[in-house]
Amino acid sequence: MRICLPTGIFPPDIGGPASYVPRIARALAERGHTVQVITLSDAPQDDRGYPFAVERIPRGMARLPRMLRTIAAIARAAREADVVYANGLFIEAVLAQAIAPRPLVMKVVGDWAWERATLNRRTHDGLEDFQRRRQGPRDEAVKWLRTQVTRRAAHVIAPSRYLAEIVSAWGVERRRVSVIYNAPDLPLPLAIDLPPFEGRTIAVIGRLVPHKGIASLIRVVKAIERVRVLIAGEGPSRPSLEQIASDLGVSSRVTFLDAIPGEKVAGLLRQSDLMVLNSTYEGLPHVVLEAFAAGTPVLATRVGGTPEVVEHGVSGWLIPSGDEAELGRALRMLLGDAALRERLRAGGRRTLEGRFRLDSLMQQTLSVLEGAAR
Repeated sequence: MRICLPTGIFPPDIGGPASYVPRIARALAERGHTVQVITLSDAPQDDRGYPFAVERIPRGMARLPRMLRTIAAIARAAREADVVYANGLFIEAVLAQAIAPRPLVMKVVGDWAWERATLNRRTHDGLEDFQRRRQGPRDEAVKWLRTQVTRRAAHVIAPSRYLAEIVSAWGVERRRVSVIYNAPDLPLPLAIDLPPFEGRTIAVIGRLVPHKGIASLIRVVKAIERVRVLIAGEGPSRPSLEQIASDLGVSSRVTFLDAIPGEKVAGLLRQSDLMVLNSTYEGLPHVVLEAFAAGTPVLATRVGGTPEVVEHGVSGWLIPSGDEAELGRALRMLLGDAALRERLRAGGRRTLEGRFRLDSLMQQTLSVLEGAAR
């Protein structure tokens, strides 16, 4: 099977699709399928090490020329493909169908209409309220566009039951939506050169955007002695987060590591006592699976698809979203209880090995792609 695979982010970017796409593309190529990845990129990269083709389009281009170039690239690849499996660039993938009609499968890991509205501070609604409540004219138009674009897919893959229900509410028939859980990559951990620290280390990994709740974590950590936070990722919230750390006088205990490759993510997790995911929303958090694989205990909020991965008190610790007092209590408890951390570490490993396996992911994904291509 020949597969065109558009994605908005790809290594060295950090984020769920940037972890998932190279993994699924490599697995497909190793099984004899031909894969062409189309992605946006901040800078040229040497992609010769991948067993599939990668075409990078400069992210810094003006929006309209970039969009037209992306549509043309997807259409060229689609002409040679049996199916298009979009992990992003959904509008471009739909418009490319007009040039090169091919079955389109989408993997939806969130609501980009809500994410844009939140990032631009046009809404303070959470994901679920955003679906129900009427927004301003601009965001209502984007919601309409998101819905129309998603409905054009022959099939939609969602990484959690929670997201599958969100997508179905956009008018996509439930029979055209499959829940396929992710499986993490397992690179050999590469240690990060970190300054010595007498205390506990918290890892935060992901896009630096408001709904990740990193500002709250920084505020809470101020009151907890001998704890540092290592933040791996990039995003528009970084300047404000750095300012918060400076204003609170904790810059020496809050370190921003930029985006780091997968093997260093694994290394960072191995070097940390706890991984914290303080989000107000998650579709299905890939970073939790990476923490399970690294043997790092997880503290996360009970939102979105996270409870489908983390069983409270067994494979991780769950707290309410937006409750800084509870976040502080949980941090003190977990960082002070080595036996509890060890129990959660073991539970995470059992969960990973039992439910989030690459062979299962591949079998289910291939079934969807082959069904769409027929």
